[in-house]
Amino acid sequence: MKKMECPSCAMNVDAKNKACPICGYEFPKPNPEWVWLAIILIVIFLLCTIV
Repeated sequence: MKKMECPSCAMNVDAKNKACPICGYEFPKPNPEWVWLAIILIVIFLLCTIV
Protein backbone atom coordinates (compact mmCIF):
# COMPACT_ATOMS: atom_id res chain seq x y z
CA MET A 1 0.00 0.00 0.00
CA LYS A 2 1.42 3.37 -1.04
CA LYS A 3 1.85 5.94 1.74
CA MET A 4 2.56 9.67 1.80
CA GLU A 5 3.44 12.10 4.55
CA CYS A 6 0.99 14.77 5.61
CA PRO A 7 2.72 18.18 5.41
CA SER A 8 0.64 19.47 8.32
CA CYS A 9 1.08 16.78 10.99
CA ALA A 10 3.85 14.56 9.45
CA MET A 11 1.79 11.36 9.80
CA ASN A 12 2.01 8.66 7.12
CA VAL A 13 -1.37 8.20 5.48
CA ASP A 14 -2.64 6.20 2.49
CA ALA A 15 -1.90 7.89 -0.82
CA LYS A 16 -5.54 7.36 -1.85
CA ASN A 17 -6.87 9.63 0.91
CA LYS A 18 -8.13 13.06 -0.11
CA ALA A 19 -7.62 14.42 3.41
CA CYS A 20 -5.51 13.48 6.44
CA PRO A 21 -7.61 11.47 8.93
CA ILE A 22 -5.56 12.85 11.84
CA CYS A 23 -5.54 16.63 11.28
CA GLY A 24 -7.98 17.05 8.38
CA TYR A 25 -5.46 18.59 5.96
CA GLU A 26 -6.86 18.36 2.42
CA PHE A 27 -4.26 17.20 -0.11
CA PRO A 28 -4.26 19.34 -3.27
CA LYS A 29 -5.22 17.65 -6.53
CA PRO A 30 -2.82 18.15 -9.44
CA ASN A 31 -4.21 20.50 -12.06
CA PRO A 32 -4.65 18.55 -15.34
CA GLU A 33 -3.42 21.55 -17.35
CA TRP A 34 -0.09 21.53 -15.50
CA VAL A 35 0.27 17.78 -16.01
CA TRP A 36 -0.20 18.14 -19.77
CA LEU A 37 2.21 21.08 -19.87
CA ALA A 38 4.85 19.02 -18.06
CA ILE A 39 4.39 16.09 -20.46
CA ILE A 40 4.71 18.37 -23.50
CA LEU A 41 7.85 20.01 -22.11
CA ILE A 42 9.44 16.62 -21.41
CA VAL A 43 8.67 15.44 -24.95
CA ILE A 44 10.15 18.64 -26.44
CA PHE A 45 13.25 18.26 -24.27
CA LEU A 46 13.70 14.63 -25.35
CA LEU A 47 13.26 15.53 -29.01
CA CYS A 48 15.85 18.31 -28.73
CA THR A 49 18.40 16.01 -27.11
CA ILE A 50 17.94 13.33 -29.79
CA VAL A 51 18.37 15.75 -32.71
